[in-house]
Amino acid sequence: MAGLPGTGKSTIGQVVASRLNIPVVSVDPIETAILQAGIAADQPTGLAAYLVAETLAERVLSTGIGVMVDAVNAVAPAREQWVALAERMQEPIRFIEVICSDPELHRSRIEGWRKRMPHIQLTWNAVEQSFDDYADWTGSSAAVARITLDSVDPLGVNVERAIAFLKS
Repeated sequence: MAGLPGTGKSTIGQVVASRLNIPVVSVDPIETAILQAGIAADQPTGLAAYLVAETLAERVLSTGIGVMVDAVNAVAPAREQWVALAERMQEPIRFIEVICSDPELHRSRIEGWRKRMPHIQLTWNAVEQSFDDYADWTGSSAAVARITLDSVDPLGVNVERAIAFLKS
């Protein structure tokens, strides 16, 4: 899974993974736990969370079970990390990128997070700035099969599209 915070990637990913009976490794709760453990936010907690997620995903893959990784994957090195893992484990990889083409809906999701989970320090302003940092798909990750879903479409429609893509 790839996409900016609040696009709906976790929601779509959870439903898809449940339907396919595979576990989800999600970077956000890992980073939250790192921060709650007292690691300062000015430390590379995002990188640490991606590395922990990679280790967990590798362990799952080593059992012969597929895994869904839920992460922003905004830059090429993050995407390449998963490509390298798939190559190392000799497993196929596919990216499901999720966008939200409705800025007001996207903003309301971010603001909803802040009400439900006050420990998450994400603001709409930070997400807006992330649009500029979200890199084009290049390198070997650009060659990997990828589908882009828009979360303004109904959840069920996006889930069916994602499952069809993963099974194709």
